[in-house]
Amino acid sequence: MKELTIVRRIGLHPHYEGTGSTGKRGCPDIFELSNGQFAIVGIDKTAYLKDRLPSDASCGDDERIVIVDRHVLINAKRDIPES
Repeated sequence: MKELTIVRRIGLHPHYEGTGSTGKRGCPDIFELSNGQFAIVGIDKTAYLKDRLPSDASCGDDERIVIVDRHVLINAKRDIPES
């Protein structure tokens, strides 16, 4: 299996407006990976949301449901490839 690496950040740096957590750590972020997939850094809300998923959705034992602030995804939109 080829090593997975981060290619680039999708969207703006989490502290672009001078806001952020203490020490500039633990901030939501989106990254494009070398295999074309995306990695999301967010707040783990699996325990809270897993049983609230629609009946046609699921979250496997090796998956997590993470949330990111709305502005993170909106700011990433311009960097997300069309295909």
